[in-house]
Amino acid sequence: TILEDVADNLFNTDPYYQQGGDMVRVGGLAYAIDVSKPIGERISALALADTGEAVDAAKSYTVAGWASVNEGTEGPQIWDVLEAHIRKIGTVRLEPNTSVTVTGI
Repeated sequence: TILEDVADNLFNTDPYYQQGGDMVRVGGLAYAIDVSKPIGERISALALADTGEAVDAAKSYTVAGWASVNEGTEGPQIWDVLEAHIRKIGTVRLEPNTSVTVTGI
């Protein structure tokens, strides 16, 4: 999964494989990661951050991203949408992100 790939880029025991991670891919998700576990077993408790509702593999979800996650996607570029929003609100205030729990370090 993308979460496992990003985790491997961040926490691989071999420093040559530590490439950094693109955690913007998981905005709006809450999950736990135990980096001491093997790949495929590290991610648990995947939920929607706003509601705490567990992610259901049988359901469809609407997502947004910096790049298309679906071929043939149409609409404005996300950075244009973001720029317009910031211009509209004027000041951006960020709350601490507590949606990801990391253990096993």
